[in-house]
Amino acid sequence: MRIILLGPPGSGKGTQGDLIEEKYGFPKISSGDLLREAVSQGSELGKKAEDFMNRGELVSDELVVAMIKDRIAAQDCQAGFTLDGFPRTIPQAESLVAIDPASQEVVLDIQLTDKLIIERISARRICSLCGNIFNLRLKVPAAENLCDLCGGELIQRKDDTPEVISRRLRVYRELTLPLVRYYSEKRVYFPIKGESKVEDVFAQVEAVLEKNIPGLRITS
Repeated sequence: MRIILLGPPGSGKGTQGDLIEEKYGFPKISSGDLLREAVSQGSELGKKAEDFMNRGELVSDELVVAMIKDRIAAQDCQAGFTLDGFPRTIPQAESLVAIDPASQEVVLDIQLTDKLIIERISARRICSLCGNIFNLRLKVPAAENLCDLCGGELIQRKDDTPEVISRRLRVYRELTLPLVRYYSEKRVYFPIKGESKVEDVFAQVEAVLEKNIPGLRITS
């Protein structure tokens, strides 16, 4: 089973992926997390990816596909998995089918306005020590600029500034939206209204998955 989460940066794909994993047991695979891990480790792949990410551009297909292929080969993905942030282009989607041809697909597109996206992401802060995520509008830390879990300093990622966000959205509109037509033609595409509360968005996700995945098991 392959669940694909579409949606612009800041649309809540990661949160919904976590909820899917918690309820149904499909591990969430975030291309962004894989890339940031590579960057933090200082690998050759990470150095190449960092240049793209700091400019708000998509990392090359070759780099991303190689990481995804390795990850979905892991044992915990054998029954299914959820992809957050991949594919973003039709060539990536075709590469995904090539490396995982047998899996059934369900594609969820979480939709909301650019204005709300910029407001959400600009307020996002990351703990420099443990990686915990806060939001100055939605999830405010108890102590200013300090992580509630470990006390680490909260920082703003280089790609979370309004200027970079705007570029990321332009890239998304230009390169990723054709996936809507691609997956619609395959009859596996389902739009999700993303401007509601997290639990209301997940209720839409649950309804789609439980209707379209025969024998879906609830693990939580």
